[in-house]
Amino acid sequence: MSFIIAGDIHGTLDIGKLVQFFEGREDEFSKEDYLIICGDACICGFLASDEAETRSIIRGLPVTTLFVDGNHENFEHLNSYRVDIWNGGKVHFIESNIIHLMRGQVFCIDGIKFFTFGGAHSIDKMYRREGFSWFSEEIPIKEEYEEGWNNLEKVGFRVDYIVTHTGPREAVAAMGYGELSDDEMELRQFLQRVADNTDFTAWYFGHFHEDTEVEEQFICLFDEMVTVHLHEDN
Repeated sequence: MSFIIAGDIHGTLDIGKLVQFFEGREDEFSKEDYLIICGDACICGFLASDEAETRSIIRGLPVTTLFVDGNHENFEHLNSYRVDIWNGGKVHFIESNIIHLMRGQVFCIDGIKFFTFGGAHSIDKMYRREGFSWFSEEIPIKEEYEEGWNNLEKVGFRVDYIVTHTGPREAVAAMGYGELSDDEMELRQFLQRVADNTDFTAWYFGHFHEDTEVEEQFICLFDEMVTVHLHEDN
């Protein structure tokens, strides 16, 4: 089993990297392998035509697709799906092999533990329309922070991998990004608290549209994709 981790795809806009990655390699993977998208998937998109094309492409991939939410998601649509429990954490089944990993959850997939936490601030929200192309739900609420912390506490603050959309404060600062908004700083500070108190192998995030590694543990993804093989680091 493998986990392939990718950054933002923005629906059809940047989905080509997924197609290119799997092209000609269909026999190497199965639905027991997982693609994990670090937010801004737009699988629940803003336009029905774009969403349909995005889903069609993802549906055709040889793997099961998992994603955390970013800031560019149609949260009204995304949150209309029923909440289910899958591998120990809360999810939305968008389709049987397209699964939204909700905020603050710990998933145990064949013995590998993932902590997930979506959300971020849209710096372009002034150009977007609320309720159509921008949603206030992009920023987590108090209850989601508390649930995430409690779920980490239940596993003794020990997981294998962390997948988020934005990154913890210190990693983001090391990349050269300052305070974009008070809202996102609150989220980055929470993620920094997670980083300071949790044992993990690697932390993957997107949001910043670049490929950068900070102190080996924190990996920001956009064009590049990372493959993690089961039990590789265990």
